[in-house]
Amino acid sequence: MKMLSIEQELKGNVYPGRGIIIGRSADRTKAVCAYFIMGRSTNSRNRVFVEDGEGIRTQAFDPAKLSDPSLIIYAPVRVLGNKTIVTNGDQTDTIYEGMDKQMTFEQSLRSREFEPDGPNYTPRISGIMHLEGGGYNYAMSILKSNDGDPSGCSRYTFAYENPAAGEGHFIHTYMHDGDPLPSFEGEPKLVDVADDIDAYTKLLWESLNEENKVSLFVRYIDIASGAYETRIVNKNQ
Repeated sequence: MKMLSIEQELKGNVYPGRGIIIGRSADRTKAVCAYFIMGRSTNSRNRVFVEDGEGIRTQAFDPAKLSDPSLIIYAPVRVLGNKTIVTNGDQTDTIYEGMDKQMTFEQSLRSREFEPDGPNYTPRISGIMHLEGGGYNYAMSILKSNDGDPSGCSRYTFAYENPAAGEGHFIHTYMHDGDPLPSFEGEPKLVDVADDIDAYTKLLWESLNEENKVSLFVRYIDIASGAYETRIVNKNQ
């Protein structure tokens, strides 16, 4: 698979929706993940990321403007031991609870499907990072309607063992802007990952469409020790 420039992928798409990037730093020492949200409606744009324990949650920037919390208020990132879970919805909790009961990532998601927001039927995208004994692997999942038909759910899981230095995978909810919004298609995209968390955070944030971007989370985890650094950027300040 040809490696794509994450900068160009983001700059060339005004509305990829919500996106997850997981990979490994070029110096091999860090497990890297990023999650961003975008919005077209006032309700979607009225959000910020805030820290919540070892993870994060979304929160209304102006509570008075929050019209429907059902699909926009959730915990995108939670940590379960040596596993970091990142998703675009409340399936974060489903994965956390399932894996806490010794279910696999894929098994945990069997009880969920795409979001009930027809006609878009937004895909549920999820990622899991696993660090153990100096080793690192990750997996990504997408749950989609059957080409816009909500009577069927298509489930795809992609697993990456011993990821290569400087490489990551990028999955997002929508192919591009539209009405209805077309769901992501194909495998997660192979993209570049930088060594420096601040430089990578700046690159991602500045590459997202200025009008539609809402919030960005980036985390670098030391593969040997498990220690991590986090950056959060919110358009609403």
